[in-house]
Amino acid sequence: MSDPAKEPADGSASGSADGSAAEGAGKEAARGDGPGALPGLDQSASATRYEPRPTLTGEADHRAGRFWSTRRVPAALTALVVLGAAGLLLYDVAAVRAGHRAMEWRRGLADELARQPLDETWMLVAACVAMALGLWLIALALTPGLRRVLPMRRDVADVRAGLDREAAALALRDRAMEVSGVRSARVRVSRSRVTARALSHFRELDAVRADLDEVLATGIGELGLARPPSLTVRVRRPVKKR
Repeated sequence: MSDPAKEPADGSASGSADGSAAEGAGKEAARGDGPGALPGLDQSASATRYEPRPTLTGEADHRAGRFWSTRRVPAALTALVVLGAAGLLLYDVAAVRAGHRAMEWRRGLADELARQPLDETWMLVAACVAMALGLWLIALALTPGLRRVLPMRRDVADVRAGLDREAAALALRDRAMEVSGVRSARVRVSRSRVTARALSHFRELDAVRADLDEVLATGIGELGLARPPSLTVRVRRPVKKR
């Protein structure tokens, strides 16, 4: 037979153990270590330092790089200018070879260059303009462009997807407006950073900022970007009108 005197003691010990376990789980969730905590987000700190989620594939051949711009307008203008100048010069050279006189503009330009010293101001300015134009064309040829398109994670090797920065900013702004106490919000998305500015007309600013940190960090993770940007949140009171 069981001893009735010992049963309440055992029950109280069991209840105490359960209470301690629940309290410990609550502390872990508050620190962001428990099973119910938001992954990659320290609940006691700002989401500026949150850890972005890794890609789903993790394979090197599935890495999502930036999209390359076709740059049709600069390429077309450069091709037209080079084609026109080369065609005109070739026609004049062929005319001279055939026994005709060179065009007036070429003879005048040759005489002017022969008499003009190279340290003249207009010569230096023209050389600087030509050099800047050449460097600009080289930069266009070597850089991807399309800075407004953010590459997304590649779950399939043959499929590439991108998200417009304005669309990402609009989605995050809608998330921010759902936070209690936010009167208005502006979100700016760049390649490496998301900056959110909000006006709060009630609640404590620290509480509003903590909720914005959590909501926007979750929103950034759900955008599915290949390189999730860092997050900066600023909250202030609206200026009172006099």
